[in-house]
Amino acid sequence: MPASTGPGASVGDRLFALLQLCLPTRFISWLVFGLTRVRAPGFKNAFIRWFMKAFDISLDEAEHEQPEDYRHFNAFFTRALKPGARPLDPDPHSFLSPVDGTVSQLGAIDGERIFQAKAHHYTAAELLGQTALAKPFEGGSFCTIYLAPYNYHRIHMPVSGQLEEWLYVPGRLFSVNPATARAMPRLFARNERVVCLFETDFGPLALVMVGALNVGSMQTVWAGRISPPHRRSGLMHTRSSPPMAIGRGEEMGRFNMGSTVILLTPAGVLRWQDGLRAGSTVRMGQRLATLAPASSGSAEADELPA
Repeated sequence: MPASTGPGASVGDRLFALLQLCLPTRFISWLVFGLTRVRAPGFKNAFIRWFMKAFDISLDEAEHEQPEDYRHFNAFFTRALKPGARPLDPDPHSFLSPVDGTVSQLGAIDGERIFQAKAHHYTAAELLGQTALAKPFEGGSFCTIYLAPYNYHRIHMPVSGQLEEWLYVPGRLFSVNPATARAMPRLFARNERVVCLFETDFGPLALVMVGALNVGSMQTVWAGRISPPHRRSGLMHTRSSPPMAIGRGEEMGRFNMGSTVILLTPAGVLRWQDGLRAGSTVRMGQRLATLAPASSGSAEADELPA
């Protein structure tokens, strides 16, 4: 079961979800994509400074500490950090947070069902885009992490692994904030997403980048920018030949504007860190769970901390 079911959707949550059903979300995201790449110094510097004030953002940890140092807003939004700003948990058996963010939900996958919010579930097959890809994760573990606008927006590997295949799954571009997650059924399986499938020492790992309203672009280190264009149909499935090795803590992608990452592992692999639950704030490189070898794991490994 999930760590916390949280509150149900309020009237305001439902109205916000309904509004999004009526909005031209692809056009809005395309417009944001363009605005975040305007290089005119007066515009981009004012835009960055306004955003920093609105979301209480400091550049003390950033590689470049002045708004003028960024060629456009998106370069600021996806800014690199200073070396050592995100130390990795030293235990080689730790399963790391791939991002800075807030845990939306985590726990055991109920057969194929993944918990989204009170009264809302979706299946691993819906999320990954193909039924066969979901089989290794039946009864396994999941963790959903939401990246707010003020978070660091690069995505790193929670463990070392080899990229076996990846998919671009077309979909909608609804907001992925907590209000929408509470109100909109199957939100993460409806939105555009990039599914990355790795083979690791403990078995398969799925890392899913979920697009969202105002997410102008998603990109990976192996394919570059994947969206836009925001396709309406046509799943794109690519096998990595040969498989690409990416080390623990290395960057594997980024959101050009904020969104959500979902991690899936097989059964008997993870023991969640004590105190980790829905609503926990996490930073890239901190321990989310302790790994057990896939061959010796048990159902207890998927249990949540008390």
